[in-house]
Amino acid sequence: MKLDYYGLGIAKGLMVTLKHLFRRPVTVQYPEQTLNTSRRIRGNELVWNEEKCTGCSTCAKACHIGAISIVTAPNPEGDKYPVEKYEIDTGYCIMCGMCVEVCPFEALYMGAGYEKAQYRRGDLVQSKEVMKYTSEKYVSGYFYPEFAAQLPLQTLLLEKITEEE
Repeated sequence: MKLDYYGLGIAKGLMVTLKHLFRRPVTVQYPEQTLNTSRRIRGNELVWNEEKCTGCSTCAKACHIGAISIVTAPNPEGDKYPVEKYEIDTGYCIMCGMCVEVCPFEALYMGAGYEKAQYRRGDLVQSKEVMKYTSEKYVSGYFYPEFAAQLPLQTLLLEKITEEE
């Protein structure tokens, strides 16, 4: 028969608390300090390359949610249909990446922005002007390994703690 001591559990819990009381914090002060996200992050934005897009609307057909709305001009210019309207409703979008994977001309990329919260439902709709590819846009390496090689490595909290010690 095992003899249990009264209050042994409380003493063990107190020892764990005391051990962690004098340890360095493992969190970062978020808006002031940020960590590098994963290279293949699927943030809540998409990046669209207007020069590569032919207006084929394959991305809209592949979206099983129906979050992509594309309207092209009826007459093609060369081998491209000019895109008049290109919108993605990120309120409906589940960031599955199917639109990025099926684009035959590599004109759509997953963005790495994850701080796109809005107060109004209508503000969640990204128009083509907002999604345009620029050198300042942080494009994710999702489905594009050539982009992933250029992105910084993900920083983990554990790495930050060991660097400080």
